[in-house]
Amino acid sequence: MDVLDRAEKHLQLHGRLIDRLRFEALFRGGSRERVLDVLRCYQNPDGGFGHALEPDLRGAGSQPEPVEVAFWILDELDAFDSPMVPAACDYLASITAADGGVPFVLPSVRDDPRGPWWQTDDDPPGNLIPTASLAGLLHKHAISHPWLATATDFCWSRIGAVQETSPYEARAIVTFLDLVPDRERAEAEFARLRQAILATVALDPDEKGEAHFPLDFAAEPLRLPLFTQEVLETHLDALLAAQSDDGGWNGNWPMWTPLVEHEWGGYITVGKLKTLRAYGRLPTA
Repeated sequence: MDVLDRAEKHLQLHGRLIDRLRFEALFRGGSRERVLDVLRCYQNPDGGFGHALEPDLRGAGSQPEPVEVAFWILDELDAFDSPMVPAACDYLASITAADGGVPFVLPSVRDDPRGPWWQTDDDPPGNLIPTASLAGLLHKHAISHPWLATATDFCWSRIGAVQETSPYEARAIVTFLDLVPDRERAEAEFARLRQAILATVALDPDEKGEAHFPLDFAAEPLRLPLFTQEVLETHLDALLAAQSDDGGWNGNWPMWTPLVEHEWGGYITVGKLKTLRAYGRLPTA
């Protein structure tokens, strides 16, 4: 079996319905509307998303990060004209901190089972994670909503103050700078931060543990010159080699219950296939 056939088998055995349908829509000519039908089930009346759409957040209630997961799915379907988007932006506006960004996680998470790293203060400030990624994706799809201007100002301000960064923050910064329309400003900030961003990247494809590799930052070709083609080719080779015997890929962070390993596995497997296709590493027929 080829890469796609093996991945399909993995999803049939382990994947959530939404990830099976994403695979069908993206690689087998399946219905994109069926993916949207399922995605709507994760959206709450307040416009936010919950219900373990982000598998490490198990609660039903809305949190900022699941909105980012939903936006990436809408992006891959080119479905930002969905009514889910303005509803989600209304939700983001309702939880935005005084500084203009949405928090990493809301205190309501304390009532829910969750990964141990989802902790927060009582009154959390805005965070580039996930504000920068959310704003970047809204800019990519030319969405007009009052929240976006507020979030964009927040991102420029916070990014302008960054000297050193962490892997997840760096990934959010790259998403924002790659997609925001003010290219002159984005390229100037990228030039200033490029080495700080690269300091968070594991260039050795064999590095163990919770490493962040180039294709985590550049899941598809970037406008920003973050990696050489040689680096990307090395990691595409490694990505193909890392497909498991049962056809999937999984995260390299702690899987704190067996269930999340399966749920992340399906989501990530579809994402890795998208990356291989974006760089021309999947069969075209």
